Amino acid sequence: MSQDTGTNTLSSLGEFGLVGKILSTIRESSVSIPGIEVEAGDDAAVINLTNASLVISVDMYVEGKHFRTDWSTAIEIGRRCAAASLSDVCAMGAVPVGALLAIGMPGSTASHWASEFISGFTEEVGLAGAVVLGGDVSESEQIVISVSALGTVESGSAVTRAGAQIGDLVGICGRSGMAAAGLRVLQRGLRSPRVLVDAFRVPKIDYLAGSRAAKHSATSMIDISDGLVADLQHIARDSQVCVELDTSGFDVPQELVSTAAAFGTDPMSWILAGGDDHALVATFPASVGVAQGFTTIGKITQGTENGVTKEGTVLINGEPYTESPGFRHFT
Repeated sequence: MSQDTGTNTLSSLGEFGLVGKILSTIRESSVSIPGIEVEAGDDAAVINLTNASLVISVDMYVEGKHFRTDWSTAIEIGRRCAAASLSDVCAMGAVPVGALLAIGMPGSTASHWASEFISGFTEEVGLAGAVVLGGDVSESEQIVISVSALGTVESGSAVTRAGAQIGDLVGICGRSGMAAAGLRVLQRGLRSPRVLVDAFRVPKIDYLAGSRAAKHSATSMIDISDGLVADLQHIARDSQVCVELDTSGFDVPQELVSTAAAFGTDPMSWILAGGDDHALVATFPASVGVAQGFTTIGKITQGTENGVTKEGTVLINGEPYTESPGFRHFT
């Protein structure tokens, strides 16, 4: 899509003008994906599946809650929304194939902002090897974005949160704590260290990690969006096990250490409770080890010890985590 840097707004562009710009961007960047019979532009997309299961996830992003236009460019926000949503289907062991986008914006929104957002969104979807299948636009009082991500996995092979077994290893693929630190930097009115701020603005995701994990006998898996401990609690509860993390297994970048020291906090608090990096965490049988690209950070243990129930809990170096485990809406 050509960059629209004029003074046009969505009110002057109109709904169909905006839709036309969106479809133009999608078609310019579209790649051929086997099984997609009808692409964006009709009433709905059509996907033909043979010996595969369709994996679908939906997310909502609200201005002021999930992103701020003074902290991130429209392109970065578009990429961030696409990445966060596509990561969910990867967490099921699926390969991303497409995304549907619905976006509400005030009529006063500059049309070039909308164009750049769509460009960023489409770019990130392409990096995942997927295509934008269509969507909808509407006028709203603030920017509200809804993304439906689609992926495919071999029938019966989806990896859920409920399969972790006693003795499994816990592995992570991706960063943890970097985005949370970047958010704190931005909240302080700063813009550096740049590596942390960039981690918050656009997640860095290995879109094939989930598929690799599934093929490597992963027993459970989850996308870390709200915080490592908070999301591992889902695996612990659904699998009725205890997750024990060993902090010596974590890579702690120097930027995280120095920024935490400057802010008077422990970098491990960002690693354990910070979200928005969208790393994948999976459990694997000890006999096969963790998949390529994953780092071992813990193990799955029994639910009780000395008569005390630990099932459904996450322990850090053998002790309960007493801090807030991560982000929660409405709390």
